[in-house]
Amino acid sequence: MRTGRVGRAGQYLALLGYLVLLAFPFLWLISTAFKPARELGSLHPTWIPEDATLANFRQAFEEQPLFRAAGNSLLVAVSAALICVVIATPMAYTLARHRTRLSTAATGWVVVSQAFPFILVIIPLFLILKNLRLINTLSGLILVYVVWALPFALWMLVGYVRAVPRELEEAAAVDGAGRARILLSVVAPLLAPGIVATALFAFITAWNEFFFALVLLKTPEKQTLPVVLTHFLGAEGVADLGPLAAAAFLATIPSLVVFAVIQRRITGGMAAGAVKA
Repeated sequence: MRTGRVGRAGQYLALLGYLVLLAFPFLWLISTAFKPARELGSLHPTWIPEDATLANFRQAFEEQPLFRAAGNSLLVAVSAALICVVIATPMAYTLARHRTRLSTAATGWVVVSQAFPFILVIIPLFLILKNLRLINTLSGLILVYVVWALPFALWMLVGYVRAVPRELEEAAAVDGAGRARILLSVVAPLLAPGIVATALFAFITAWNEFFFALVLLKTPEKQTLPVVLTHFLGAEGVADLGPLAAAAFLATIPSLVVFAVIQRRITGGMAAGAVKA
């Protein structure tokens, strides 16, 4: 009993350390965003600003078009997430329910494809988009994000589909339900948490992505928020730290809001699926 308590205490301590490790950069970012210039240059920085100010936020909006960039990022991220879910859901169901050598090979390729670094695909990808006349367009960037997030999204959803018992579908078929009714009334509610989690993954991936957006978007009016944040760096790499921290803090808010909202949907979807099953 005592050994079990010690082990549980060790788990809680490890979890606390992990949370502190994750929270430290974000808390320091918030602190920096509200510090005046004289505190940012101090040799003895403090966690809580001695003279908190909103000047960094005002300067950030005056120097860079953050609203426009955030709108571009939101459009790209939401579109990529929706398209990714629409494509991945039926594909995942097919791969999970019809296991063949081809589906097994396809699933393995999905996992292997995630090991490819961006730099290996950027040149052929740029040439393909150039031939399609999608360079410097948000639609081209959305297409790239869908293709890049689709393998992992498919892999996630396959696991969720396999967790749905076949007996539920067979029981619904015995009761006279057709294939479409079974998918909509039995399978879909149980897959709702997985679909929501997949959409969240695709959204955050597209919202935070920098490299593809930097290479494919040349017009300032079409640049996304991560690219615009680099404009706070000077010609010699010297950062305008206060406005940069303020802009970066604002850029994290949509992801946190989406995660908070979708987390409730995941819990509600699991409960709804259990009741309908």
